Amino acid sequence: MNSIPLIHFLIVSTALFFIGVYGFFTRINMITMLMSIELILNSVNINFVAFNKYLHPESNDGLFFSLFIIAIAAAEAAVAIAIIINLYRTHSTIDVEDANEMKL
Repeated sequence: MNSIPLIHFLIVSTALFFIGVYGFFTRINMITMLMSIELILNSVNINFVAFNKYLHPESNDGLFFSLFIIAIAAAEAAVAIAIIINLYRTHSTIDVEDANEMKL
């Protein structure tokens, strides 16, 4: 059985990471920034699982770390959506630059 080489996983993970970083720094919409953070976390998950498979296939440490990151991402998404809803209620916008200019 031919397995996929580690370099392919690393290329996909690196591409996801930099797309996430680019999206986080260039977008002004908070929902898009949240999606970019999720892309970054998913690229880290790919790294954990890939390195676990190729370096220590007998252990499940990378998988457990990946599950922990998924739980952290779910909690982060819930808190971020609550903040976005509160921002929209107070300022009627979810653009970061528009909300930054307004005073409470």
